[in-house]
Amino acid sequence: MSAQSSTANAEAIARIAKDAFEVSQLTPSSERIRALHAIRSELESRREAILSANKEDLKAAQDEVDAGRMSKSLLSRLDLGRGDKWDSMLQGVLDVAALPDPTGTITYATELDDGLDLYRVSCPIGVLLVIFEARPEVVVNIATLAIKSGNAAILKGGKESNRTAKLLSEAIQAGLSKTSLPSTYIQTIETRAEVSSLLAMDQYIDLVIPRGSKELVKNIQHNTRISVMGHADGLCSIYVDETADVEKAKRVVVDAKIDYPSACNAVETLIIHESLLNTVWPEVAKALLSANVELLCDEATLKALSSLQKPPTNLRTLVKASEPATYDVEHLSLTLSVLALPSLQSAIKFINQHGSGHTDAIITESDTAASMFCRGVDSASTFVNASTRFADGFRYGYGTEVGISTGRIHARGPVGLEGLVIYKYMMRSKDKAGHIVGEFGTGKKSYKHQKIENPAIPF
Repeated sequence: MSAQSSTANAEAIARIAKDAFEVSQLTPSSERIRALHAIRSELESRREAILSANKEDLKAAQDEVDAGRMSKSLLSRLDLGRGDKWDSMLQGVLDVAALPDPTGTITYATELDDGLDLYRVSCPIGVLLVIFEARPEVVVNIATLAIKSGNAAILKGGKESNRTAKLLSEAIQAGLSKTSLPSTYIQTIETRAEVSSLLAMDQYIDLVIPRGSKELVKNIQHNTRISVMGHADGLCSIYVDETADVEKAKRVVVDAKIDYPSACNAVETLIIHESLLNTVWPEVAKALLSANVELLCDEATLKALSSLQKPPTNLRTLVKASEPATYDVEHLSLTLSVLALPSLQSAIKFINQHGSGHTDAIITESDTAASMFCRGVDSASTFVNASTRFADGFRYGYGTEVGISTGRIHARGPVGLEGLVIYKYMMRSKDKAGHIVGEFGTGKKSYKHQKIENPAIPF
């Protein structure tokens, strides 16, 4: 496909998405809910074919890994049949369908004058362009949230999941076709050329959401005028405070590392208070080594393990010296960067300098330390005595998530329905002659600005 034809095709897709969005604004919430149930039924009826396609994607991806052209972490994210991923995906559709409608919520209401009321009302953003790598379930996650929140969406997955994504998209459009919503409400594209063209179409696209590698996110941020919501890294840290309970520390740290190492909310850096180097740290290290976690240690934490009386048998192979650059790496594997610091304040400073603003946790028995950590660490999520793996839209009760935002725009952290709506102002005059600005000012009428109690949209 030539560059010219690719641009023309992308523009047609974008225009169709915009038209679908505008038409859908008069569709009641009940119809969007009906669409989600129809999509869930279509997915379930096509399960065997979808998972078969996913196995083909996995086989092709394994060949890429063997050839050194794809990372193992990317491969692990591709498996739709892993654990309860398929069932969770379908449950997420139902959970989102059951959530309150995020649109039409009044967040501000005031009476400007007798018979002149102003309302601030939540509404959809518009057309979303979502670009992601590997995870095929993102097709369903995004479509579900977009439909529920009243947004149209254009989806671009990685080529490694093309077979799976194609069948998922077909199921979604089949479900939409059974409702009054346009089947083009959710569309998919397959080429990078189409993405490049769409990134320039701010007249149609309202928000870009990239989900994937740091390189993907940075590339998109640098090549569009459209607002971008997402995160480039998942450099999550856990700080083990001087008051930490050893069993609690072992339990939380191990879970945060091994539950799903390639996830963006897996812990990548472990910070140990210096007073724990010969007590809590060796016990945490043994627990990690028993799970075959590679430890890249600074001088202090390395020395503490080297002097163990009965070192684990795999200590020599899995414990290595770190380098300064180690603490800026998102490993996405069973590898953990470790260092010791003298205080909570130094840990907070380190996390703010080296972290990615995603999710960070403290292990402590001190309420004062917990409060300082949660207020001092500038991240989207800060936890106390809990695994960083909890940073997820499904676990937060959002049904599913569109992604994680580490930015400073309207949405931060796991982005669910509320992150996919903005607001508009609605004004209504009940005066027989209508209201005009010329009646207000010096020597004329004054604005009342009186809060409206228990407001309801009068339309």
